[in-house]
Amino acid sequence: MAINISPSVMLTMKKWGYLAFWLVLLPVLPIAAFTGVESGTQDYWAFFIYIFIFGIIPILDYIIGKDPTNPDELTDVPAMSEDKSYRWLALAMVPIWFGVLFWSGWIFVHNDYSLLGQFGWILSIGTLGGIIAINLGHELIHKDPRIENWAGGLLLASVSYGGFKVEHVRGHHVTVSTPEDASSSQYNQGLYSFLPHAFVHNFTNAWRLEKEYLARKGKSFFSIDNELLWWYGISAALAVTFSVLWGWQGAAFFLGQSFFAALALEIINYIEHYGLHRRTLENGKYERVTPAHSWNSNYLLTNLALFQLQRHSDHHAYAKRRFQVLRHYEESPQLPGGYASMYVLALFPPLWKKVMNPRVEAYYQGEMDQLLRNTKRMNNIA
Repeated sequence: MAINISPSVMLTMKKWGYLAFWLVLLPVLPIAAFTGVESGTQDYWAFFIYIFIFGIIPILDYIIGKDPTNPDELTDVPAMSEDKSYRWLALAMVPIWFGVLFWSGWIFVHNDYSLLGQFGWILSIGTLGGIIAINLGHELIHKDPRIENWAGGLLLASVSYGGFKVEHVRGHHVTVSTPEDASSSQYNQGLYSFLPHAFVHNFTNAWRLEKEYLARKGKSFFSIDNELLWWYGISAALAVTFSVLWGWQGAAFFLGQSFFAALALEIINYIEHYGLHRRTLENGKYERVTPAHSWNSNYLLTNLALFQLQRHSDHHAYAKRRFQVLRHYEESPQLPGGYASMYVLALFPPLWKKVMNPRVEAYYQGEMDQLLRNTKRMNNIA
């Protein structure tokens, strides 16, 4: 469907499509919150956002199809990179998200949910936080202007995952697709083996990296220069605020949505680099990062929803590129679906391996020895 649209029209559609997607999705929130209140079925409607994201969107993704358009490097990219409307859209999502977060906390306490409904609401809002707070936070922490960089940190703090700001940029982007990177899942590794190691390692590694950075600068670890103290301090302040507003239920909501936002991130991490590896060179070092070291997905709808995060190959090769000018590489390894559908598949490891292992093996045909060697090294590190 989308493949038949001309490049110039597609670029214009996408410029407004990022905004249009969220203008459509955000009204789903009150539908999920208030439908069923009169009939007593609000517990089931609490799951609607989660079902919408991972049930309805994957279907629409396949109907709408892929986006074949790359911006022209000479004529489109310079103008699009300087177009401030893309930046202001990303920054505008910060207050929108905080509004959603506090409103959702009020709904959680006042909607007469049973434990089932409370779980469904936390799951739904936390997943939405993974899409808005962490995904947009990820986009912004890669940018040099302070307002964008700090806005990214603030978004991550809103889901208690401030360590990602340090570990992702200084850790993951350095060691991606190697056994040293806990955010890069290895060949034949199941999701539920990957998640515990990712959570623990990425948290501890963030503090290690910040400590080393401050030492190089001659600054104290326990000082105002330690940005992790700020981000986790903001998270603690938000938890206290939710407690003051709504007691223990407010604190439970804030911490619960934080967990599910982080869970969404780590599941996407699992998907993005599954089974891919950087070759070991003769000098013992790894080859430089290229578009070959991330799975690419070019489905239009989920790319609009995720501000083109699915063009992950280009992001890792050129981390400073803004989301609107990220390119699709046909020669990169390609996922068979968008992130929403792949997320669901990853929850079922036997099905995931049945679909993805043959793709990994085909991509590395003739060099499975390196792939298996890296997998063995990962197991030793873990």
